[in-house]
Formats: sequence, C-alpha cells, structure tokens
Amino acid sequence: MSDNAQLDAKCAEAKAKLDAHAYETVQWHFHESTGCPFWLEKKSELNFDPLKEVQGYDDLKKFPLFEDEWLRGGPVRRWVPKAYADKPIYVFETGGTTGIPKSRVVVDDFRIDYEMFSATLPDQYFPKGGNWLMLGPSGPRRLRLAVEHLCQFRGGICFCIDLDPRWVVKLIKKGWMEHLEEYKKHCIDQAITILGAGHDIKCMFGTPKLIESLALELEERGSSFAETGITGIFSGGTEFTPQWTRYCVEE
Repeated sequence: MSDNAQLDAKCAEAKAKLDAHAYETVQWHFHESTGCPFWLEKKSELNFDPLKEVQGYDDLKKFPLFEDEWLRGGPVRRWVPKAYADKPIYVFETGGTTGIPKSRVVVDDFRIDYEMFSATLPDQYFPKGGNWLMLGPSGPRRLRLAVEHLCQFRGGICFCIDLDPRWVVKLIKKGWMEHLEEYKKHCIDQAITILGAGHDIKCMFGTPKLIESLALELEERGSSFAETGITGIFSGGTEFTPQWTRYCVEE
C-alpha cells in the first residue's frame, strides 16, 4: 500500500470514529432516559429531530449556535443528565465579573483529564507520593479541584492557599493597586508558611504571576524553590509567554 493510500485509510478510520462519537453523544444527550432537562426541552424547539437526523459529525451543523448566556443562573440541575442524577455533582463558576456567574456542572471530567495529564509528568521532577502546593484560585474553580485530584492520584497530599480571584478583579477595576499588592503578599505569605511548615512538599501548581512573586519573595528571604524542596512546578491558568518561561528558567 502506498503512503497516500495509508494516509487515506487512516483519515477514513478517524472520520468513522468521529462520526460514531458525534452520533453516540447526541443520542445520549437527547434521549429521554439519559439526557438533561435543558437539552430535552431544547429538543422541542429545534426544527429537526436530533435522534434521527444526526448521524455523524457534519450533521452537528444543524444545531444553532450555543449561547453561553444559557449558563448564567439556575436551576443548575437542568444541566444534570438523567443518567447521572444519583451521582455527586460539582459546580464550577466563572469569575462573575459581568453579572451572575456562568455555571458548569461536573461529575468526573476533571479526574479523567488530570489522570491522563499525570502520565505526562516525569517522576524525576514530580515524584509519586510527593506532596503538592496549590498556589492558585480557591472557591468554585475547576482548577483547584483538578490539581488536588492530580496530587492525590499520584499518591500525595495537596496543600492549598486561599485566593479569591473575584476580589482581585474588583481591586483592579477600582484602581486599588496598593490593596492589590497587599493581597498578593497575603497569598505569597500563605505559600511560604506552608512551605516552611515541614510538610515535605515536592511539587506545586501556580499561576505565572504568583510563581514569579513567590520566587522573588523566597530570594528576598535568602532562599529559593530548590531550597524549599520543590523539584517540579506545573503552571497555567493565566497568560504564559515565551519570555516569562525563559525568565523563569534562566533567572
């Protein structure tokens, strides 16, 4: 078989899998026995029957655009599929800076995502059984729960700081930069207290700005990440530029 023929065969196989996935997903969400109240009600507003007329990925174009405003307010259980009605439900929210926060219900996806992500972490830097520091948002945030689960999945215990991103946004909008700086110091002080409490923390998650602030404060105190015992840092959540990465590696 030629290279082109092999490529065509792989493309056809991938398309078949994508079509099957799209079909199964629509069947699940719009069937009376498994779907959530929102989509079952929305079905009556459509000018086609998704259970009959969505046979593959291209048929998804028949749906109107999803309006993210639908996610504001409650009752949030309208998003819980009947198939998951008896399972524990988590709710995550956006920052709420433009009104009522948008909500998202979750059962297991943060566990699945971060268990898969765990397989990409080198044990040399993120040792199994190592404890973690979560230097990021607390409250109704998927990220906090996901990092905590990542740590637990790898056999460790996760220590978290209190950080309210909604308050940070309010401080910025009001122009209270002095208060913003003090709040950042408050968060960094929490992290340094945890790192110095004898918890044998080896790994951490942090947003780029907080990692930078923590590094500078440790340096100010005559210490460093290496001296605290941290061997692996996972970062994200906000802007992550090549310049920042280079700065962290070199400085």
